[in-house]
Amino acid sequence: MTLRNERVRKALMREISDILFREIKDPQICGMVSITDVDVSPDNSAARVFYSVYGTDEVKEKTSKALERHVGQIRHEVGKRIRLRKTPTLLFILDDSMERGAKMMELINKIERGEV
Repeated sequence: MTLRNERVRKALMREISDILFREIKDPQICGMVSITDVDVSPDNSAARVFYSVYGTDEVKEKTSKALERHVGQIRHEVGKRIRLRKTPTLLFILDDSMERGAKMMELINKIERGEV
């Protein structure tokens, strides 16, 4: 990844987080949503935005649908905030790695205590 791509990636993470927190007023985006990572294509034309949601599966599903509905608005706002030749298309992907990691730690702790 080039230095430019890394700067774009960090700027996208920062701005998308801020947009979700301040601009998008949708009750369907419930729970705590945090942007965990952004993967930008080499030409900055597309970005995969990984996010995590704290809550039940129902909350995660509602949030996922709401993000899909607002992707155009989020992209438009990103285009106003970050000066790029072309604003990247955004694809939101639920990142459940933190949840899986917590479950793995719980299993390891149970094994250490001899509960398994």
